[in-house]
Amino acid sequence: MSVNRKEKKTAAIWTVLFAAGILLFTLSDQFTKYLAAVHLKNTEGITLIPGVLKLQYLENRGMAFGMLQGKQLILILICLVFFAAAAFVFARTPKTAYYLPLTAVIAVLTGGAAGNFIDRIFRGYVVDFIYFSLIDFPVFNLADIYVVCGGIALAVIVIFKYKDGDFRFLF
Repeated sequence: MSVNRKEKKTAAIWTVLFAAGILLFTLSDQFTKYLAAVHLKNTEGITLIPGVLKLQYLENRGMAFGMLQGKQLILILICLVFFAAAAFVFARTPKTAYYLPLTAVIAVLTGGAAGNFIDRIFRGYVVDFIYFSLIDFPVFNLADIYVVCGGIALAVIVIFKYKDGDFRFLF
């Protein structure tokens, strides 16, 4: 098999795995939101650990911590810009083991963004349902977890794994 053909095959496998990862994160988020809507809406919620953790249905028309309430068009546009940036970075990223962590983090971030994007498009709000009452943290969902953990992981790998010259492929 020629080198060029092998590279194309590797790129195709990476693309399938990348898309499958995004799909897995998005579907798990949407499934848990479906369960929240069916079992928690119009209820007092379900206390899992008294005084600590509760499942509680909430319709969030903003973003993190209630910012941009009612500004769905702006939030949708932000998501579209993020999706374009993620696709650009994925397309340009070398399909080697060295860049696997970067590719995985982009999939996690994109899956989380897609989960909340779907809610905004089809519901006009994002379904949140996880509430840490111990610290009175804002109610959130799996997509939020993916975005926060993906963002932290991105910062960690950019700071500790990659070097300045490792991102020349983007320019």
